[in-house]
Amino acid sequence: MGADWALAAGTLDVTSALERLDLLADPVATSVRQLDDARIGATEIDPDLADTAAFCEKYGSPLELSANCVVVAGKRAGEVRYAACVVLATTRADVNGVVKRRLDVRKASFAPMDDAVELTSMEYGGITPFGLPADWPILIDPEVAKAPALVVGSGVRRSKLIAPGEALTNLPNAEVLEGLGR
Repeated sequence: MGADWALAAGTLDVTSALERLDLLADPVATSVRQLDDARIGATEIDPDLADTAAFCEKYGSPLELSANCVVVAGKRAGEVRYAACVVLATTRADVNGVVKRRLDVRKASFAPMDDAVELTSMEYGGITPFGLPADWPILIDPEVAKAPALVVGSGVRRSKLIAPGEALTNLPNAEVLEGLGR
């Protein structure tokens, strides 16, 4: 196994994501190809177990080594501003404090599911920081950034990516944001 995949993988077999682009949503595969980072792994899972709690329980992956990526939206002067927030599964994104200030909007909230799916070209429950729209900031909690290995979505419900937090910080528009996860 590459990198520290075994830390987060539980009972799953992980291979290089570069060798299993077939398991990824198209924009995610493009992003992984561009990063060309051998530390990013991919693994196939039961799509009915894509939600974090069910996934961790079934495959023995530690909850503290899973990260959730949520799409947040806010308006300013009639313009909708989007961002992705990446926090550990054991925390919640501070949408109405840290994220609202970062986006400079009056109110921020989770984007409606249909909007998130359409704008990312990813499946709900598989949204990941890899392959997001180029103009979105990717806000990353410091605990995510320093994790040796994390399970994140792959853009589809039938697989997961496992990567070090540092790989997420190397994404275009990635920002480590203090206080994001609570």
